[in-house]
Order: sequence, then C-alpha cells, then structure tokens
Amino acid sequence: MSQEEKTAYSPEELKEFEEIILQKLAVAKEELHSLKESLSKKNDSGTDYTASTSKLLEDGADTLERESMSQLAARQQKFVINLENALIRIKNGTYGVCVDTGKLIAKERLKAVPHTMHSIEAKLAKK
Repeated sequence: MSQEEKTAYSPEELKEFEEIILQKLAVAKEELHSLKESLSKKNDSGTDYTASTSKLLEDGADTLERESMSQLAARQQKFVINLENALIRIKNGTYGVCVDTGKLIAKERLKAVPHTMHSIEAKLAKK
C-alpha cells in the first residue's frame, strides 16, 4: 500500500511518533524550566543602585537580555503546547493527517517536525 492510499498511520507507527514526541517534550520542558529559572534570577536584581553611566549601560544590557530570554521562553512554551496537542491528536486518531489537504503527512516530515499539522505541500502553498 503506497503512502497516498493510506489514510491513517498504524498503531505501531503512532506509538513510534508518540515516543519521539515524548522525548522532545521532556527536553522542551527542561529547557523551558531553565529559561524560567534564569528569568526569575534576572528579575531578582540586587539593591546596589549607583547612578553611574556604566550602571545604566549594564541595566540596558540586562533589560535586552531579559527581553530576549522572555521571547525564547514564550517560543519554548508554544513548542511544549504544540507537542502536547500532537499527543492529543494521536489519542483521538487525527495525528498525521494534514488539516489543509486531508492527506497523510509524510513520515519523514513527522519525524523531523512531529507536532506539524500540515503536509509539506500545504505549507509551501501558504507561502
């Protein structure tokens, strides 16, 4: 049976995808935890406020770094949610089916981007 004829992945294939997603989810949650910890340490600034130019520059650099870390944390949080949603799709039987074309997403694409809901054709058509 060719990929085009299949309308869903087998339970064995879904189990394989679930394992990939669970591994990525564990790593993503750990990275998110580290980012949040770093951010809470950055927000806990000391009480040593001296009105010097170098202090102002340091504060600006700290603010920029904090904003950058916040953006990374937000992206990581979104990634965690997308992976958790992929696990839900595995459970409800919709995993691996393109939401745009209704066709099965290529196994190679799902291995690379296990939380995707779009076939490569649908993704390229959106550009």
